Amino acid sequence: MSRAAALTRGGGRTIPRGVALAVDLAATLLVWSYFTAGFVVFFAPFYLLAAALAGDRARAFQRLNCLFYRGFFALCRAIMPRQQWRIDPALRAIGGAVVVCNHLSYIDPLLLISLFPRHTTIVKNRLFRIPIFGWMLGLSGYLPASSQGAQAERMVRRMEEMPALLAGGGNLIVFPEGTRSRDGNVGALNAGAFKIARLCKAPLAVAAIANSQRLFTPGRFRFNTCQANTIMVTLLAHFTPAYDSADFSVKTLMAQVQAQLAQQPQTAVRSDQPQASNER
Repeated sequence: MSRAAALTRGGGRTIPRGVALAVDLAATLLVWSYFTAGFVVFFAPFYLLAAALAGDRARAFQRLNCLFYRGFFALCRAIMPRQQWRIDPALRAIGGAVVVCNHLSYIDPLLLISLFPRHTTIVKNRLFRIPIFGWMLGLSGYLPASSQGAQAERMVRRMEEMPALLAGGGNLIVFPEGTRSRDGNVGALNAGAFKIARLCKAPLAVAAIANSQRLFTPGRFRFNTCQANTIMVTLLAHFTPAYDSADFSVKTLMAQVQAQLAQQPQTAVRSDQPQASNER
């Protein structure tokens, strides 16, 4: 059997390509069913209760979003045994920080949201226009990617709320490349997350995701569940930039983070102590 016709398994065994495609399709339909029917049956009533009764609706929605995506990844672990998941425990412990991460797949934001019950993130403006989903994003306290047009008031309101969220232990999750990498390399970073961090004088947590695109490849509907794969989420650095230093600049901070994201996870260095924008 040729390599094109089969996928190699451990111990030299192979999965016929047709079988692998069928397994991938079945797993894909199951996880997408979780997003649709599973949401309606198991989670929608709690979202409605939170919208009607919660004193802090954004916080309640954020926790529900976290639980929903944890359920998604629990399902992935159960039905995709060839996928291994290595989540850095140090990342789970982060609070009150701007978390910046590289971006490889649509599942990356879901994965980070599943780690932090108290969080906010930046989403594309067009998503706020999707019925029901846009309503949920708004009540979750998420930020629009652009402050232009109809989202200007929402952006101002979210920025006013940001210091309190960070002070209360919440995290701002940002993928500063703004789009998914197609070749695995880290692209140019947008300055928005770093300007918010400076405005709030918040610590930065630099995280790296590896191999998520091998499970859910950009531009494809089907999950690649039969391909042996290890998805890793690693905390590369945790530090407070010297915002008040005369030498501080957002540009220098961005270059530092870009260099950190280019590191391999095993070479990561963490520090909870304040440090200058240039690496030491």
